[in-house]
Parts: sequence; C-alpha cells; structure tokens
Amino acid sequence: KVVKNKVSPPFKEAHFDILYGEGISREGEIIDLGVEHKIVDKSGAWYAYQGDKIGQGKDNSREFLRANPALAREIENKVRVAVGLPELPPAAASTPAPAEA
Repeated sequence: KVVKNKVSPPFKEAHFDILYGEGISREGEIIDLGVEHKIVDKSGAWYAYQGDKIGQGKDNSREFLRANPALAREIENKVRVAVGLPELPPAAASTPAPAEA
C-alpha cells in the first residue's frame, strides 16, 4: 500500500507475487490478469485455458507457463488486447539464420 510517495498517488494498493531470487513473477501476473479478464478459467484450485487445464494451484500453473513460453505469450497478448495495450511482437526465432558465404 502506497501511503506517501513523490512519484505515485497515495493510498493505492497493488498485489503481486515476489519470488526469492527471481523478483516479481511474470507468469503469476499473466495468470492473475488472465483470470480477471476471463481469458484463463479458474475452477476451485484448477486453472484452464481454452478448456485445457494448465495446473492445479497457482504455483503449478506458473511452472507450466514457464515451461511453455509460447502459451504464456499467447495468453499475455490476449490480456494486453483486453486492457487496450498493443500485442507483443512475434518472438525471435531461437535458431540463428545460416550464414551467407
């Protein structure tokens, strides 16, 4: 909770996951915002995306998105569109192009 600060309005609250040795969890935010904007479904402890379960509990869902970055990027782009931000550019290819001789 921001009580007094020179750079932000007072009395605003924010909730996010901070992981030891990593910082703020990007995947955790994707899950939270996906649920908030009805992109990710939450039923009990289970999280699902387009009918496919991605994990039981937030920690397992976070690990699933970390192991599947293409799916995390897809969900993040849908969240960005839902809040009025532009989509992320396509991910760069992981294999370098062959060098010209």
